Amino acid sequence: MKTSQQHILTTHVGSLPRPQPVVDQLFAQDRADMLYDAQAFDAVMAQAVRDVVRKQVEVGIDIVSDGEMSKISYATYVRHRLTGFEIAEVPRATPKDLDDFPAFRDRLAQQGGTPRYHRPVVRGPIAIKDYTPLDKDIANLTQAASAAGAHEAFMNAASPGVISVFQPNEYYTDTDSYLGALAAVMKVEYERIVGAGLILQVDCPDLAMGRHIRYRDADAETFKRAARQQVEVLNAALADVPTDRVRMHLCWGNYEGPHHHDIPLAEILDIVLAAKPQAIQFEAANPRHAHEWEVWQQARIPDDKILIPGCLDSTTNFIEHPRLVAQRILRFASIVGRERVMAGTDCGFGTFAGFGAVHPDIAYAKLGALVEGARIASDELWG
Repeated sequence: MKTSQQHILTTHVGSLPRPQPVVDQLFAQDRADMLYDAQAFDAVMAQAVRDVVRKQVEVGIDIVSDGEMSKISYATYVRHRLTGFEIAEVPRATPKDLDDFPAFRDRLAQQGGTPRYHRPVVRGPIAIKDYTPLDKDIANLTQAASAAGAHEAFMNAASPGVISVFQPNEYYTDTDSYLGALAAVMKVEYERIVGAGLILQVDCPDLAMGRHIRYRDADAETFKRAARQQVEVLNAALADVPTDRVRMHLCWGNYEGPHHHDIPLAEILDIVLAAKPQAIQFEAANPRHAHEWEVWQQARIPDDKILIPGCLDSTTNFIEHPRLVAQRILRFASIVGRERVMAGTDCGFGTFAGFGAVHPDIAYAKLGALVEGARIASDELWG
């Protein structure tokens, strides 16, 4: 992957606001209703990717994505590509921090502050069903990036851990078997993305957000044992992918809430650093995790790791001042050096189709502030 050799490179977590025609197509596909038309779906997605890549390049983002246009969410998309997943009505665990404030939790739901989509449950053997959607995603992104003159492009993919933590298993006898089956199929997806010349980003909210959702009633050690296992499985799935072609995203949940049950970075950093991806993208801008630059400062970070701190909060319509963005970048550059830092976002601006706290126009204005902040920091770092 490209590194910050002459200036601080800018990127983001991946998802961006989806236009309404995209949202309509995604929900028609998810419901498998009479309105779904595969040809229309493909045409809408191809155009949406061209548009979203062009917008990123115009605002000045160096390393772009397809905005996850074709995915209804960052993890449930797998049911359209894999066998074994069925739609079922099963109870959804809410984040522990929201349950501490039930009136706020209920108001959030009533105001449409929670996503709505079908939830897959594993009820059969997991295998590759159809990777045509992946191949179309790859073609759309590579063509759009080339046409727009992007410096580099990345594509998101779910980690085996995040699929297992958030999609209930009713088929496999134990977690080891479930994770192993997921690793085998996701390995193919990872290798196809990298083989196409794209940077692979594996999304790993299971390593942080999983603590206050799936493992909310367990002790910290139980959660960390599970997280270590998820990293081991991820590394196995990445065995044939070069380290410098992969980055990972660490997330405590892309929602506005108390977040007072978020597991501290200090408790999981050793687990995160054991993962194979060269670059780590993480929350560093929101009020619950902005202070944790101190944790990175005190950590023993391997010399080959690249840090992509979130310099923008993805849950607020405040547009960060470019000088604040620059300060955040400079802080991490002082820890690992300018060449090992890129400027990113805390999370995506469209984690779920049709849902996002930040207005689309403001999302791009925030990315503009990221670019300007990186320019300010670059002037100070390179002179």
